[in-house]
Amino acid sequence: MASQRFRKVLVTGAAWLFGLFWALPLFYALWAAFHPSAFATHFDLTAPLTLQNFVNAWHAAPFPRYFLNTILLVLGIMAAQFVICTLAAFGLARWKFFGADVLFGLIMVQLMVTPDVLILENYRTLQKLGLIDTLTGVGLPYVASAFGIFLLRQTFKSIPKELDDAARMEGASTLQTIWRVYLPLAKPVYVAYGLVSVSYHWNNFLWPLIVTNSVETRPLTVGLQVFASVDQGVDWSVICAAALMTSGPLMIAFLVFQRAFIQSFLRAGIR
Repeated sequence: MASQRFRKVLVTGAAWLFGLFWALPLFYALWAAFHPSAFATHFDLTAPLTLQNFVNAWHAAPFPRYFLNTILLVLGIMAAQFVICTLAAFGLARWKFFGADVLFGLIMVQLMVTPDVLILENYRTLQKLGLIDTLTGVGLPYVASAFGIFLLRQTFKSIPKELDDAARMEGASTLQTIWRVYLPLAKPVYVAYGLVSVSYHWNNFLWPLIVTNSVETRPLTVGLQVFASVDQGVDWSVICAAALMTSGPLMIAFLVFQRAFIQSFLRAGIR
C-alpha cells in the first residue's frame, strides 16, 4: 500500500515537473510581453507592467491583414472539410458499392502520408492552376481530410439505420436525411474535429511560407516569422507580445471549448 502511494506521488511529481518545463517558454513570453524591454531578461518582481509592447507590435507589422487572412483560411478549410468529409463518410458508411472497402483502405493509407512529402507536387499543381500566392492555393490541399472521413464514417456507422429508413419513409432525400438526422446526432464529433482543424491550420507554417509571397495572402504564422526576422531587430518584449497576440485567440478558444472538446471525444470517440 505504501509502495503504491509512493509510486503515485512519484508519477504525479514527474508529471508536474515535465509540465513546468513545457510551460517555461510560455511563462517567459508572458513576463517579457507585459514588462519593458529592460526587464525582458531581468526578473524583478517590482518591475512595472506595460501594454506598450502590444501596441508597438501591432503597428510594426500589418497584423490586422494577417488576422483576416488566417481567419478566412481556417474557416474556409473547415467549411470545405465539413462538406466533403460528410458526403464521403455518409457514402462509405451507408451505401454498398463495388470497391467500397478498397476505396476506404486507400483513404486510410493517406493517414500515413505526411503533407510535407507532397509539398513539391502540390506546388507544381498550384503553379499550373495559377493559384500561387492566393488563399485558395494555401487551403486547397487540405479541403479533403482522410482523418475527417474516417472519424465521421465511424460515427455514422454507429447511428441506427432505422432512423435513416424512417426519414426516407417520410419522403426525405439523401441530403435532407444527412442534414436532419446525421448532422444533429454527430454534433459532438463535428465540434471536436472543427477545433482540431482550426488549431492545425492556425499554426500551419511550412506550406503557407512556400506558397505565399505578399502581405495580402500571408497568415499569422508567416507574418510573425517575417516580423521576428533579424531585419526587424531583436526586441524580445515586442516579439513575445506579437507571439502572444497571434496565439492568444487560439488559446482562449481552447479554454472556452475545452469541456466540449473533451466530452466530444469521450462520448463519440473513434469507434
